[in-house]
Amino acid sequence: MRTVTKLGIVLLLVAAVGAVVIAKRGRASAGPASAAGSGAATPPATAGIPRLVDLGASACIPCKKMAPILEELKVEMAGKLHVEFIDVWKNPDAKAQYGIRLIPTQVFYDAAGKELGRHEGFMSREDILARWAALGVPLVAPAAPLARETPLNASTRPADQACFMCDGDVVPATLVVTKTAAAARRFCGPHCFFIYLSSLPKPDGIEAATTVTDARTGAAVPATAASYRVGYGADGRPTVEAIAGAGAPGTLGWEKLKEKELAVRCAFCDRANYPEDSSRVKAGGANLYACCPVCGLGVAARLQQDLELEVKDALTGQALRITTMSGSVAALDPPSVIAWHGQKKGADGKMVSAGCFKQFFFASEANLRTWLDRHPEATGKRATIGELLADKMKLTPQQIKGACKIGDCAN
Repeated sequence: MRTVTKLGIVLLLVAAVGAVVIAKRGRASAGPASAAGSGAATPPATAGIPRLVDLGASACIPCKKMAPILEELKVEMAGKLHVEFIDVWKNPDAKAQYGIRLIPTQVFYDAAGKELGRHEGFMSREDILARWAALGVPLVAPAAPLARETPLNASTRPADQACFMCDGDVVPATLVVTKTAAAARRFCGPHCFFIYLSSLPKPDGIEAATTVTDARTGAAVPATAASYRVGYGADGRPTVEAIAGAGAPGTLGWEKLKEKELAVRCAFCDRANYPEDSSRVKAGGANLYACCPVCGLGVAARLQQDLELEVKDALTGQALRITTMSGSVAALDPPSVIAWHGQKKGADGKMVSAGCFKQFFFASEANLRTWLDRHPEATGKRATIGELLADKMKLTPQQIKGACKIGDCAN
């Protein structure tokens, strides 16, 4: 009897051990296998398409920023890319399975389930697609180049009738002239002169070498000795009218005018600008101004902070919003926002920035193309917001300090 009992116990133990082994094998085959030497999980192939796994948490700020990007990719890339989000706070085992150190982490797998690469931290839609392309998996066809190196119509305007700063037409009644050792600089009005003044690394002596035009007589008078009547034009922009002599009723003297004109400065390049013309920047709890949309992106590099940028569509005036995170584009509103990077040929024949007055953003490429049809003089190229931001983030502190200065424009 005892022998039979012992035999039964032995058989039960054997069966139990077998069940544990089978269970372990089942879990190993159902779960992702670890990559050799890395401890990272390798998920099985998903219907023969590549796979992006984002490991994060629903409550972390960069992860929240990535959530709409991942949802957009799921819809846009259906059938071409499998997108998966894993909340490691709700699934703590995933952290060890995938070998992650911080969140969010994106892991890129090919169609066979082999890991191709990974990235830690926030990642924009543009950066994700660019990473796939660099890994040999182009998910979107590259856009056809859109560029114009020379104007469609050659300008017949004499050079001395173009404003040195904004390239607008010089109006005799508001002409401002500054005589420098290099040349006589002609401006369409006092405001462009003050932009010029704020762009000079060493502005000493410039004001004394400047004349303005008396609006009543058309005579050139010393800028520092004139009076200025400030108002607003039909377009809502400020106007400045010069009057010979000091102390005319209802006018400002030179120093008060200068104080007003230099009161608002670009948060990136420090150029003077009017709020009516500025792009609005929110960064670090502060409301700032940028003299052009590209300088607005540059604020992220200068302050090393995330920002929200609001600019106007150059064709329609529609408000466009750009949000950055960790030096990348986090969101575009609308998602189709595109840029025209104004450029011109430099002395060596290569295309260089045409300056702050020639940079424009649009709600769509269709708006950009319509604008180009209306501006045959425009030269430059189409660029994505991510490309322009990436260029700004590469600038060194010294380059940022010298950005947009006359003769040394790093824009």
